Amino acid sequence: MREWRRVIGGSTEGRREKEQQRGDAALWSKCPKCGEVLYRRDLAANLDVCTRCGYHFRMNAYDRIASIADGEFIEIGQDVVSSDPLGWSDKKTYPAKLGADRERSGVSESVLCGFATIGGFPVALGVMDFHFRGGTMGRVAGERITLLLEEAERRKLPCVIFAASGGARMEEGMVALIQLAKTTAAVARFMEAGNFFMTVLTDPTTGGVSASFAFQADVIVAEPKAMIGFAGRRVIEQTIRQRLPDQFQTAEFLLEKGAIDMVVDRRSLKDTLVRLLEYTRHDTKAR
Repeated sequence: MREWRRVIGGSTEGRREKEQQRGDAALWSKCPKCGEVLYRRDLAANLDVCTRCGYHFRMNAYDRIASIADGEFIEIGQDVVSSDPLGWSDKKTYPAKLGADRERSGVSESVLCGFATIGGFPVALGVMDFHFRGGTMGRVAGERITLLLEEAERRKLPCVIFAASGGARMEEGMVALIQLAKTTAAVARFMEAGNFFMTVLTDPTTGGVSASFAFQADVIVAEPKAMIGFAGRRVIEQTIRQRLPDQFQTAEFLLEKGAIDMVVDRRSLKDTLVRLLEYTRHDTKAR
């Protein structure tokens, strides 16, 4: 069994201390949708949702966990870290990029996995962080997600994964693409054993993640206006030689077409997850 690390509810304090040291830039944020200048403390208190127009800012993994979990988060797989399988190098080496992202984002990889309770329900919880290599999935992300699903299956716990990704990681080439098959197979085994799997798609969820575990769930939830798709809009338009609808690749568009189950405001997300977990418990008892 891999060593576990306990992360208590106040785990984001270190990150916020760093932000405060950066000066005025850390005190204010401008909403990219309505242009409102927001005091960072007020924005954080509103779960990084604009208080004027409801725009959902991208959330880092630790803040996401703090907003969803009841308190303690027990992480697994943190000893699985990235190497350089292809010896990739351009202007910066791949290890140098990883080091810079770890320093900037405060996380060791693009996904954190572990166990927590949500509304009193024990769950396996995975949270992707777009601030680390654009949330891309490489060998480590695939391995951590697989470990999470396997351990959740052993414990007979539901699994919830928050997706935020630009797709497969370019610097790992075929090694990254293999993770699509690996995570897809892990989800299939988990669900075939009668376990409940839910994904929450956040902005953006694209590429290899959307083509694998993100759309395999029993219930697929998305945040408002999240960009969700596989290839980019421009690539698709150039391929089919047609203009796509304005709302194409948004959560609302996918809901209208039946590709996802619901779109939920972040401020109501925890309550929604608790209700879904409650339904799952009753369904399990009925069996």
